[in-house]
Amino acid sequence: MTTTAYPNLLAPLDLGFTQLANRVLMGSMHTGLEEERGGFAKLAAFYQARAKGGVGLIVTGGVSPNFRGRIEPFGSELSHFWQVNKHKQVTEAVHKYPTKICLQLLHTGRYAYHPFGVAPSKIKSPISPFTPKEMSVRQIKSTIKDYAYATKLAAKAGYDGVEIMGSEGYLINQFACERTNKRTDEWGGNIENRMRLAIETIKAVREKVGEKFIIIFRLSMLDLVEGGNSWEDVVTMAKAVEKAGATLINTGIGWHEARVPTIVTSVPRAAFTWVTERMKQEVSIPLITTNRINTPEVAEKILSEGQADMVSMARPFLADADFVNKAAANKSDEINTCIGCNQACLDHVFQQKRASCLVNPMACYETELVLEKTDKTKKLAVIGAGPAGLAFSVYAAQRGHQVELFDKIGEIGGQFNVAKQVPGKEEFYETLRYFTKQLSLHDVKVHLNNEQSADSLLAAGFDEVVLATGIKPRKLDIDGLDAGFASNKVLTYLQVLRDKVNVGSKVAIIGAGGIGFDVATYLSEKSLTNDPEAWLKNWGVDKNYQQAGALLDKGELPVHQKTRDITLIQRKTSKVGKGLGKTSGWVHRANLVKQGVDMVAGATYKSINEQGLVIEVAGKEQLIEADNIIICAGQESNRDLQQALAEGGVPVHLIGGANVAAELDAKRAIRQAAELAVQI
Repeated sequence: MTTTAYPNLLAPLDLGFTQLANRVLMGSMHTGLEEERGGFAKLAAFYQARAKGGVGLIVTGGVSPNFRGRIEPFGSELSHFWQVNKHKQVTEAVHKYPTKICLQLLHTGRYAYHPFGVAPSKIKSPISPFTPKEMSVRQIKSTIKDYAYATKLAAKAGYDGVEIMGSEGYLINQFACERTNKRTDEWGGNIENRMRLAIETIKAVREKVGEKFIIIFRLSMLDLVEGGNSWEDVVTMAKAVEKAGATLINTGIGWHEARVPTIVTSVPRAAFTWVTERMKQEVSIPLITTNRINTPEVAEKILSEGQADMVSMARPFLADADFVNKAAANKSDEINTCIGCNQACLDHVFQQKRASCLVNPMACYETELVLEKTDKTKKLAVIGAGPAGLAFSVYAAQRGHQVELFDKIGEIGGQFNVAKQVPGKEEFYETLRYFTKQLSLHDVKVHLNNEQSADSLLAAGFDEVVLATGIKPRKLDIDGLDAGFASNKVLTYLQVLRDKVNVGSKVAIIGAGGIGFDVATYLSEKSLTNDPEAWLKNWGVDKNYQQAGALLDKGELPVHQKTRDITLIQRKTSKVGKGLGKTSGWVHRANLVKQGVDMVAGATYKSINEQGLVIEVAGKEQLIEADNIIICAGQESNRDLQQALAEGGVPVHLIGGANVAAELDAKRAIRQAAELAVQI
């Protein structure tokens, strides 16, 4: 008899009236397909792939129980009988496998991105342009009925249950906290009144669908905002949720407006499971824990130590639909691990684009980006083993092509090898582990320390060549750059991050895009990825829960000692870092502010001298004293082989930085690789 490496993760969970196949919940994610024309057919394929991949329970993206609760004007809503058939496509697709699926019911409250939003009190949110209207008692009671009716429709559509969203700062959470609930009637005041909307909603839902229907309540266990709930309030609410008829309680961490990062890649793995473990002492129904759980090893440890009864992973199922099956087969080294970057998932959703995944561009494109076996095998050369080259090599080999991958240096990874050096970006090691394994599994011939010429490639008889050769620095036009002293004073970001050249105590960084921020982070921060306790304290989270919202007093925050004087400079007049990811850029900025990094916008680079860098801002020249000036700007595509190969009659394809040399973009590079592999 074989034993699994993950006995707790893969154990069934008995809910009394039904049983889940394992302890893995695919957490709620809005994909954007919910609003696309014909999107439900694509959504069905998306969820079906995860059900086929072995997940025990799926929770859909948030769907509003009424018009006012929609995320945006044309956001998803389930409140009319004619909407049921769209959802049946999803449930029927999932139920071809032993997976259960719950519809998340989410009322945005004051987070609504439209002028019809309502909330417990007329208080505008910092992340929405609209001020909500205060709900009347009649509207509150009507909303409870809407939740119940939406649940009835969900049951008609074939869902096994619903998740009532009571965290992340949405409507039910807004009622539960004094921060946003200033009411003086029976829906405001003490916690018993503030939580009334949650409890009455659960009761109404249970009454509508009976006992044999899953009700998950997503409870905000850590609000992480001023005016959030105390631990005593959270426990009071959890016990009432259990008594009201919930089947499971899911852990909610932080409001969307909280100034504590909760899911970005710099958050340590499983950084918040301690709060679920604490709640297990208070209630008896199964608890689900969440946030930055991205490997079966981490999930198994949580369950084996009794911190929770189930683990929720959302983005890891974008990265790899077969996560559970691979774990069950003891093949965790084949899992395409979520790196927590947010670039193609959350950032896309907040820009009203369809979600996908940086490391898996097939996510949410299951019916469009399909790697079908080719009936015409080609011999392909891929030049450059960075993100684009790695991805294309694997995808093309999966289709049945003969692929040879070349790189002039001695390791695969390209810019991933740069990124993994940056504190908080250690997850890139996982991506490199994944690609190393996939190259081997799909028999890609890898040639390292092997610089190819057009002649050698032509002589080898390749049918087509893919140039994934990335970028090369473009020389900047700054007086003094060619002076003798500049050879030691001026460095490129590759010399710093890849070659580990020593850097002095005073630094000027030219270019404040993603690379500039990475270099500033590398030079100023100590990584806290493997020290959750220090990380929590650094961000002001109080594990002892002495204050409401679990935030430390300002006097308890750690004082940072500067190790270098760093100035980050850009030509653009916009806020430094504005072009970074929508959901993660603020974290990078906040980190550098804590480290005392100066940021300068609207600068003209005048000259470099032995004292440092002379710039002009708003018509005034100033000297930034610097031991080293690091260039993180100015690059162009490396296409040196293109013309000679084309002249030799070999079709040439450009992907990644070789195609577009703008700010380094692994998301675009890997997606281009997939699109080319599908059609070549």
